[in-house]
Amino acid sequence: MTTETPKDKASVGPSKPVGAAESSEPSLKDRGNLFEIAMRQVDKAADHVKLDAQIRQILAQPKNELIINFPVRMDDGAYIMFKGYRVQHNNLFGPYKGGMRYHHEANLDEMKALASWMTYKSALHEIPFGGGKGGVKVDPGKLSRSELERVTRRFTHALGNNIGPDWDIPAPDVGTNEQTMVWMMDTYMNVVGQNDKHSMRGVVTGKSVTSGGSYGRREATGQGVVHCVTEWASDHGFNLDGCHVIIQGFGNVGSYAARLLSQKGAVIVGVGDVGGYIANPEGINPHKLSEHVAKTRTVAGYRGASKIGREEFFGLEADIFVPAALELELGLKEAKALRVKMVAEGANGPTFPEAEEHLLAKGVSVIPDILCNSGGVIVSYYEWLQNKRSERWDHNEVLNRLERRMKQTYAQVRQYVATHHVDWRTASYALGLERLQVAYRERGIFP
Repeated sequence: MTTETPKDKASVGPSKPVGAAESSEPSLKDRGNLFEIAMRQVDKAADHVKLDAQIRQILAQPKNELIINFPVRMDDGAYIMFKGYRVQHNNLFGPYKGGMRYHHEANLDEMKALASWMTYKSALHEIPFGGGKGGVKVDPGKLSRSELERVTRRFTHALGNNIGPDWDIPAPDVGTNEQTMVWMMDTYMNVVGQNDKHSMRGVVTGKSVTSGGSYGRREATGQGVVHCVTEWASDHGFNLDGCHVIIQGFGNVGSYAARLLSQKGAVIVGVGDVGGYIANPEGINPHKLSEHVAKTRTVAGYRGASKIGREEFFGLEADIFVPAALELELGLKEAKALRVKMVAEGANGPTFPEAEEHLLAKGVSVIPDILCNSGGVIVSYYEWLQNKRSERWDHNEVLNRLERRMKQTYAQVRQYVATHHVDWRTASYALGLERLQVAYRERGIFP
């Protein structure tokens, strides 16, 4: 029997680095009720489009809320009960779709908010998916790779027919990755009938390419953020070459956004994550920082930058801020400290409504999450299509399709903002809500 090494654990998913001090980040409990804040955003847009009262009532709560308690055997032979969630918000346009999150603060209201955002994100981009979200209440950094595999397989087995390639399609999220999705897929494939197992690859997206995933999926969300940034820069006559960028969160989204922006000449001057914050006015090399994070699982301790505090990070002089960490990290205090021209939301729900109001009042552009970070679900749709058709698209084809879809939706939101004189978040939700309303009016409810 081999012994698990820290490197093996690090390969499973992001979490607090082993042996690090407790995070200074505010806990989810301190941030308020995420679902209530999400509904405030939706209600603002619903009022604007004069959403039918019946449809508003339907969309106000998820269709299904699943809580599953399941036992897992640990490496030492002990059994631990874990709590898993899957919230299915709406499937009017297609199968429920959304990530699986492994985080020690995972809770039902968080899942409800994230699932509802997925509904509107899919509707905005006219993707034939609905909205879902799920996960397990666990700190993945405290489990070995083999323990994480058993957690994933037990959870997938417990979900049973509550997921499926034409019903509910999970994807990676905080604390999960390609390997997690492959374990989920393999477990599900071996639960269904033997003759059907290979038609079930589309039960999850975000898989490794070897196991049926899509080229371009890994960088898709970060690439989508950068498409929005470049469109914004074009609209405002802003030169990205030499501009300064700060990024909060350096997982999949933040690291790819940093690398892709640096290719356009942007200078990354500040980065932060759960382990700490760093800065270098001369620029941080995103590739070398990614190598450091792969080894240590935090940006803290990177030799190419100086350690700074959270407050100092938000006060850095920069042009663009990419929040790519957890929800509700950007409060009024942080908004007042920011000295940027635009905020591109790489994370889901990173901004408090009061903070956004303050930013808009001082002329800062805010590109909302359901537009900005949707590259992941767009390429997940392409992966699902490839699985259903038994096809494999090359890398350039996937990225070209993503670019066209992102720019097309960006242009639609831009036009709505100009026509209706609302902020970008309200415009994005309004477009999604109007499409849902048309479909509900046409179809009604049965019986």
